[in-house]
Amino acid sequence: MKILALDIETTPNLAHVWGLWQQNVAISQIDTPTEMLCFVAKWVGEPKIEFHPGQFHPEGDSMEMIYAAHSLLDAADAVLHYNGKRFDIPHLNREFLLAGLQPPSPYRQIDLLETVKRQFRFPSNKLDYVTRALGYPGKIKVDFELWKDCMAGKPDAWKKMEKYNRRDVTEMEKLYETLKPWIIGHPNAGIDEDGLVCPTCGSVELQRRGFAATATGKFQQYQCKSCGRYSRSKKRCDSAELQPVA
Repeated sequence: MKILALDIETTPNLAHVWGLWQQNVAISQIDTPTEMLCFVAKWVGEPKIEFHPGQFHPEGDSMEMIYAAHSLLDAADAVLHYNGKRFDIPHLNREFLLAGLQPPSPYRQIDLLETVKRQFRFPSNKLDYVTRALGYPGKIKVDFELWKDCMAGKPDAWKKMEKYNRRDVTEMEKLYETLKPWIIGHPNAGIDEDGLVCPTCGSVELQRRGFAATATGKFQQYQCKSCGRYSRSKKRCDSAELQPVA
């Protein structure tokens, strides 16, 4: 299964406003709408990291960036991101639509923010906090000036933006490896494999860990020695027939 780790950066909406506090910005006040600034992507488990900048980069091209993103998504079985369902993917879809592209082939989404919110209670669900809490380096510290300098085409700012963008993806992949056994609804990595394999990571290193009882019967339960995920057999361990309730 090919899983694409992805993180995008966007420009802010530029608008004319009358004040700084509790402003309701009308559509007519928008001067320049948001667009993709750049993105970083890598295939999970592989070393190569791709950085694709848009038009504000001295050597960038927005259409090449958009086509590159579309091609990568089209080749992916699943996409790994952090809050990507609400941010990265809708932004990408807008760019594809504006560029006249058809949707990429269907892919599953693994949004690590959903797992963090659902399974744990950290003081903050931000990627930087969670990764640092787990002992990782965390995100690179930047401020809004970096986006302004990148939009001005400053080479030094772009070097920092690329480093910042790359770190987000590498931290996200580390977090994914840690959270694997906690992810609910993870795409089945063993769907094309013969025999018993872990549905999350595809490993054959499984150990029996008791039984799972459901309303229809008892099933052998396994735990993966590689990622720690629990799974169960597809076939029942008993042959009891269903009986009507008296």
